[in-house]
Amino acid sequence: MEKKFSTAIAGACLLLCLNAASAASVATPAIKPGPSDAQFKAIYTQEWKWRISQKQEDSEDDDDSGVSPVLPRIDLATQNQRLAYWQGVMKKLDGIKESRLSPPERINYQVYKAQIAAFIAAQQFKEYEKPLNADTAFWSNMAGTARRAMSKENEYRDYLKQLADVPRYFNDEIVNMRAGMARGFTPPKITLVGRDASITSVSEAKTPQDTVFYLPFKNMPASIPAEKQAALRAQAVKAIETAVIPAHKALLKFMREEYVPASREALAAETLPDGKAYYQSKILEFTTTSMHADQIHQIGLAEMAKIRAEMHDVIKQVKFEGDLPAFLQFLRSDPQFYAKTPEELLMRSAWVAKKFDAKVAQYFGYLPRRRFAVIPVPDDQAPFYTSGRGGPGVYLVNTYNLPSRALYSMPALTLHESAPGHAFQMPIALEQKGRPPFRNAYISAYGEGWALYTERLGAEMGIYETPYETFGMLSYQAWRASRLVVDTGIHSKGWTRKQAQDYLRENTALSNHEIETEVDRYISWPGQALSYYLGEMSIINARKKAEQALGQKFDIRNFHDTVLQLGSVPLPVLEARIDQFIAEGGKSPYPELE
Repeated sequence: MEKKFSTAIAGACLLLCLNAASAASVATPAIKPGPSDAQFKAIYTQEWKWRISQKQEDSEDDDDSGVSPVLPRIDLATQNQRLAYWQGVMKKLDGIKESRLSPPERINYQVYKAQIAAFIAAQQFKEYEKPLNADTAFWSNMAGTARRAMSKENEYRDYLKQLADVPRYFNDEIVNMRAGMARGFTPPKITLVGRDASITSVSEAKTPQDTVFYLPFKNMPASIPAEKQAALRAQAVKAIETAVIPAHKALLKFMREEYVPASREALAAETLPDGKAYYQSKILEFTTTSMHADQIHQIGLAEMAKIRAEMHDVIKQVKFEGDLPAFLQFLRSDPQFYAKTPEELLMRSAWVAKKFDAKVAQYFGYLPRRRFAVIPVPDDQAPFYTSGRGGPGVYLVNTYNLPSRALYSMPALTLHESAPGHAFQMPIALEQKGRPPFRNAYISAYGEGWALYTERLGAEMGIYETPYETFGMLSYQAWRASRLVVDTGIHSKGWTRKQAQDYLRENTALSNHEIETEVDRYISWPGQALSYYLGEMSIINARKKAEQALGQKFDIRNFHDTVLQLGSVPLPVLEARIDQFIAEGGKSPYPELE
């Protein structure tokens, strides 16, 4: 799901010990809760309370947390305090012997320590000085609150307080961005072209009611009396007019006159300050492995060769006379493969999701209680947004530029973003009881790895009804495998933007529009693109291992339930859990379902 609505905070700086720790989690005899558990719980309980008090950026997918009356504190003094605090937490964690923790707390420890390590790395590299990339930005993230459903009067009042805080928040972001400019720590200039459209949608709005920030007031719940509704609407108009719109105008002026002109021309993360170490920290964060760029690049090349062989099999199946480039051009240009209206694209997506519902009982024992809606990406974000995203309660489908949204790719995209991908996976993790709140953080290698695995799973489930839809799945697999080549090529091997675009154009059926937006995302967001395919490989290899070890005892439902019940964890922790699954005879993690 690309970014998926939240900052991935997988393990950085910690992975050399995670492999050994993960293996120990299976081999070590079970330990009952004791003093070490209590010591660890005290650390993370105190830190979590502190973290909440910091009013950090709300995750866009955390739509059950209410509305904060204030926006985050992000000034330099606060950033330095956070670094010092998390370094203190890490020192305390180093004082705990992992082997003395009970099995549940051992997993929590591995996840939590990786999370704190990622926080420390982000503060040390001053990520807060670059609060935007080609795909998302602090101002568009903040606008996400306006799209949440509000049902209580106090939520509206807190939202109004938040709107009044926009000028302070934007100014602090600008101060941080100027500090990044001074040391050359910015996104590449090419990835910022046109990205101010989501600012102008507010700054140039004809009236406050035309902005995204007024959305909650258009349809207010009947439980709020009419006179209070009128008063809240009037306050909203005033807040947007006097605080929100002026802040966006100031931001637009800064972006156009200062930031974009001063942004760096170079693309590679390794050209940033302390660039090699920075890019390696991103690899560790997003893959939860200790691999290096050269190794990942070679894995990508090898996997692409395998996928191309599968693609050629499909070309033969449809009796197409021509080579792979000609077939890709045919797919990109033939009208039969494209929707005529946004509604057609949305309906096709919904149809695929319902096809999965007919198969779900064969592949999963535990089903999430939460359902999801299929909705279009908002107009102000759509031109630079990915093809789709999913999370708790929502599957966003990009209906902008229909000639770039191939219908043959919709089954794979829908499985990835809705069910059994993100809109299925995330609620299951959130429904697990007795798990500390820090476990709800999104770890990209796990989450994206699972979603990509479900695209392959679609072939087993019979979701792909035509060879073209199967090719769409293979194109998506190639898209993610090619990211291993392209991301490392850009950030470690000096690849140009055109070189990266050409590689995707030659190896996937993605439209030119998608190729351009995707490459710009990889350029401005180092390492994130690596998480998908490496995560999928980890899950596929774990499944093969379980199938071979368990033989006829292997139950695909129990395997999937085990992976999903675990929630977002570093890949070594997932692999260790499957070793435990094998040792226990492949039983379901939900005894009540057996």
